[in-house]
Amino acid sequence: MLVSFSFYKLTKGECRNMANIKFKHQGIQLMQEGLFEAPDSVMLDAEQHNISEFNFDVPINGTVYGALLNFKGAYAQYEGQLNDDPYKAPPKAPILYIKPINTYIGDGEAVPMPQSEETLSAGAALAVVIGKTATRLEKSNALDHVAGYTIVNDISIPHESIYRPAYKEKARDGFCPIGPWITERDSVGDPNALKISVYVNGELKAENNTSNLIRSVEGLLADVTEFMTLYEGDVLLVGVPEDMPLLKAGDTVKVEVEGIGVLENEVLDENQVAGGKRK
Repeated sequence: MLVSFSFYKLTKGECRNMANIKFKHQGIQLMQEGLFEAPDSVMLDAEQHNISEFNFDVPINGTVYGALLNFKGAYAQYEGQLNDDPYKAPPKAPILYIKPINTYIGDGEAVPMPQSEETLSAGAALAVVIGKTATRLEKSNALDHVAGYTIVNDISIPHESIYRPAYKEKARDGFCPIGPWITERDSVGDPNALKISVYVNGELKAENNTSNLIRSVEGLLADVTEFMTLYEGDVLLVGVPEDMPLLKAGDTVKVEVEGIGVLENEVLDENQVAGGKRK
């Protein structure tokens, strides 16, 4: 069943507490559009709805790429090791990795805790959604290729080395919650000045800001597209801050990015989860 809605379109800079959003409702393939009004309502078809009425699905359909050590604090934690083996020198280009499709789950779905593990690391990230083919961009025009922004919790099994991609630690089923929606670019303002907060069981555990990025959003897009093309629908994580909290089975983790929204997921033993749902 396909459903479409009409809605009031917010103009650029009209209200900081409102944002144009695009999202997928579980069971409906069509991307829907609405107007989010902080803190907890969405306007659809000229009617107000509480966000609790929605079951949000993963709002993206491209490849998710992540960038390591792009927060100043995260880089500082490794800086003393980067001239030693096996690294031998600090990185000159962005350190990228991929979150494959098996990792994607939506807002409200469950992150599986592998039976072999006792804790997982949260990974709060601003996610840049590409709006049109991007290759060899300049910083001055990079944001013209951005459709909007969403939130990713880049879950991983705690590990120390960044010498090789940590696929076993980062590419498990359900290790990439995404959502709850895509906030349109012009509703966000400056993506390099957004507060990121992480809550575990309602308690604030970590806070940072994209003003602490080494490569700005524009700079990262320019550097990445110098050697690889990003296509419409692809997603680029600008980085995960340092000192992310550890999660255990039974925890509820909430990632909030200023101007974007809130992504919330529960961590459950993998035997309790099937396809992101509690059995």
